[in-house]
Amino acid sequence: MFMGEYNHTVDQKGRVIVPSKFREQLGDEFVATKGLDKCLYLYPKEEWERIEEQFQEVPLIKKEAREFARFFFAGAATCEIDKQGRALIPQVLRDYAGITKDLVSAGVMNKVEIWSKERWEKESGFGDMDSIAEKMAEYGLSI
Repeated sequence: MFMGEYNHTVDQKGRVIVPSKFREQLGDEFVATKGLDKCLYLYPKEEWERIEEQFQEVPLIKKEAREFARFFFAGAATCEIDKQGRALIPQVLRDYAGITKDLVSAGVMNKVEIWSKERWEKESGFGDMDSIAEKMAEYGLSI
């Protein structure tokens, strides 16, 4: 399980430092794709394969399913971690997430989310957590 929050920058070549705690779980190769909320999702290869299998069961006759599949899979890229612990994130993905310099890597259960620092600070105010926690209880989650 991924957890934790780390601040880094993207270099001029589009490389991002992958925190060592995340590298251990992501392995030498991982998949990066567009995430919800204008961030990027990084998945270990095994988790990505599991998601692909789930999508095989989705009826692509439905327009929303086709649109989401395009959004999620068309922008995906396999990334490798170099000996310095960096990964080249494709420009199209960095553009989607608005990542130009400062970024935040956040471990969120089965994936790593990469955010522009500006968007992370704006979106991670976490609103009214009491109300959200009550809503989560309706899904069977209790902490």
